[in-house]
Amino acid sequence: IYEMYAGREGDIITGTVQRVEQRHVYIELVKTEAVLPPTEQIPGERYRPGDRVRAYILEVRKTPKGPQITVSRTHPGFLRRLFEIEVPELQEGLVEMKAVAREPGIRSKIAVYSRDPNVDPVGACVGPKGTRVQAVVNELRNEKIDVVRWDPDPSRFIAEALSPAKAVAVEVWEEEKIARVIVPDNQLSLAIGKEGQNARLVAKLTGWKIDIKSESQMEEIYAREYAAFYGEQEREEGFVER
Repeated sequence: IYEMYAGREGDIITGTVQRVEQRHVYIELVKTEAVLPPTEQIPGERYRPGDRVRAYILEVRKTPKGPQITVSRTHPGFLRRLFEIEVPELQEGLVEMKAVAREPGIRSKIAVYSRDPNVDPVGACVGPKGTRVQAVVNELRNEKIDVVRWDPDPSRFIAEALSPAKAVAVEVWEEEKIARVIVPDNQLSLAIGKEGQNARLVAKLTGWKIDIKSESQMEEIYAREYAAFYGEQEREEGFVER
C-alpha cells in the first residue's frame, strides 16, 4: 500500500470523509486513509462523514501500521494543481505559473506567463466567460482569485500584481528589493485591501517589500524631500561664501 502512495507528494487525491476526531478529518482512500489536520483546512469549512473531499498530498510517511498520508487544502500547491487540471495550456507547458500567493479561503493571486506570444496567459487561466477560474473558486469555497500577468521587469510585475487596483507609478530600489507604488487617491484603500491583505499578497507574490502611497501623499513626500535637499544645498553654499 505504501508503494501506491510513495512519491505522490504534490498530487491531488479525492476521497470520502470517514470521521472527524478533534478537528482532524480522516479521509478514506483506496486501501488506506489520509488525515487533513486543522492547520491544513480552509477556515470556515465543515466536514461531515460521507462528504467527498479533494486535497493535496503533503507527505507520505512509512509507519508500522502502513502509510501515513497527510493532506492539505490550504497549500499554494493545491491551487496550482487545481489550475493545471482546468487549464490545458498549463498542462501543455504553453503557459507557466510563475508564482502563487494565498490567504486560504479569502484571496489568492497567481502570476502567469506565456511562452507563446499568440496565447494570452491571463485569458487562458480565466477561461471562456470565467469558467476555468470559477471551477477553482468553487472548489476553494469562493476564495477570490486574481490572475495577473508575470513580467521580468519588477516595476511592471508589481503594477500588474496590484490588481484590481491600478498603479500610477512604481519606484523600485533593486538592492533592498523595496518598491514604492503610487496609486490614485480614490484607489488607496483598494490597493492596500481589507486589513492590508492586497498589499500582503502583492509582497508575497513578487518577493518585494511593498509601500503603497496615494498621489496626494506623494506630493507631500516630494515637497519635504525637495525642501530638505535644497535647504541642505543652500546651507552648503552659505559656507562657501563665508
